Amino acid sequence: QVQLVESGGGLVQTGGSLRLSCAASQIIFNINTMAWYRQAPGSKRELVAAIDSSGVTNYADSVKGRFTISRDSAKNTVSLQMNSLKPEDTAVYYCYANRWGSVSWGQGTQVTVSS
Repeated sequence: QVQLVESGGGLVQTGGSLRLSCAASQIIFNINTMAWYRQAPGSKRELVAAIDSSGVTNYADSVKGRFTISRDSAKNTVSLQMNSLKPEDTAVYYCYANRWGSVSWGQGTQVTVSS
């Protein structure tokens, strides 16, 4: 199973930017899907953005045009660039990997957007 470690969370003001990174313990070029999920207090975990091994991306409607997911197979990392942040983006963000049905999660990183 792939181990995932997130970094880059923090506190930012409305309109600001943050870049989250997820480092994988194994090569990622053959991981079918890597993604970022988030979970706010009292809410279900939801998909934010996903990228497959071909580089095809998928975004939640709420973040389209503001967030960009990318993967670097040479560095075994997946990143999430978050711009124009809003208070409703406040959540714990989790890195996700799915390799042929074997799912791995990171421990999460807190993102807090102040109004």
